[in-house]
Amino acid sequence: MTEQNNTTNPWWKEPWPWIIMAGPFLALVGCAITIALAVKHFSGEAITDGGVRQGLVVKRVGPERSPQAPSAVSQNDARGAP
Repeated sequence: MTEQNNTTNPWWKEPWPWIIMAGPFLALVGCAITIALAVKHFSGEAITDGGVRQGLVVKRVGPERSPQAPSAVSQNDARGAP
């Protein structure tokens, strides 16, 4: 019988753990870059879509729409004349 060399390298010398850890690490780097760009370029932007910023809370102001309000077009008008 031949003897096999069963020596194994420590985990940090193998390529697979580094390849597996590269994905989450790159996601963290991308997240940090996105947050830095958003804070640097858009932190002073005014809210222009009908909201008011009060600290960290953004509230909508203006006419409230109720979900039960009748629509301007009736169902017969939407389908066409019979």
